[in-house]
Amino acid sequence: MRLSVSDLGELADLAVVAAAQAGKMIAGSRPTNVEHKSGGATLASQVVTEIDRRAENLILEVLAPTLERFELGLLTEESEDNRGRLSTDYFWCIDPLDGTLPFIEGTPGYAVSIALVAQDGTPWIGVVCDPVESATLSAIKGAGVFRNGGPWSPEATRMGALSVFADRSFVERDDHEELLNALRMIARDLGLDGIQLHPARGAVMNAWGVLTHSPACYFKFPGLAGGGSLWDFAATACLFYEAGAIATDMQGAPLDLNRADSTFMNHRGALFATDAALAERIRALNVGEAS
Repeated sequence: MRLSVSDLGELADLAVVAAAQAGKMIAGSRPTNVEHKSGGATLASQVVTEIDRRAENLILEVLAPTLERFELGLLTEESEDNRGRLSTDYFWCIDPLDGTLPFIEGTPGYAVSIALVAQDGTPWIGVVCDPVESATLSAIKGAGVFRNGGPWSPEATRMGALSVFADRSFVERDDHEELLNALRMIARDLGLDGIQLHPARGAVMNAWGVLTHSPACYFKFPGLAGGGSLWDFAATACLFYEAGAIATDMQGAPLDLNRADSTFMNHRGALFATDAALAERIRALNVGEAS
């Protein structure tokens, strides 16, 4: 089933409502029961709380009726992949609480993420809710980006430090200091005043930070395992495309957002950047799996 412009608008509105409801619940909650799940390569991908599941239930209360009506597939972090995403024209790609570790620790860096992705991996709708700031960014392919319902665009790139958003896997790399020095050289070559590191956020809020702290970047090298999952990047990829920013794999190709053999993104990595020149320099750092 191919979706019309009005269909996409209706689905985007529902996704905004679903994300806002989940975000409001998350903002008023603290985790009381932290569990560990199998399959993840890092601690961040292994922990789950009852709040993750409550958020998913709230989202599905809003979006589940659209599955049959619009013939959509469904992929969520807290449910098993039934691979329906490979046989439907579009599927919902949902992370009900990205950044569970910051949430557990009571620090900013977590978000609700909802995307509608075509079978070929193109994101058509992207919605991200930041529960800490009660703010929502949303986009529909070809229609631009909105913040809390109003048109929005990133600030123009300004001089100053290069903001580097990083998750724990970057900070814990054996070659962490070497990479920071390489990033300082990139900043210098681009006429910037060093780097400012923003560590330990979830993938979604790392990408959000890139859009709101230009010039900035967030990247994950290809590796043997993990590397984030489809739901970590689908919604923000749509936001970046509509904002005119860069969201690619580490070779410069579109993000593989409907990978058939896995939900992980480790095979090609991911790169979010505010401009093409910066992205090109970051790709040249591609050193692969951490030692």
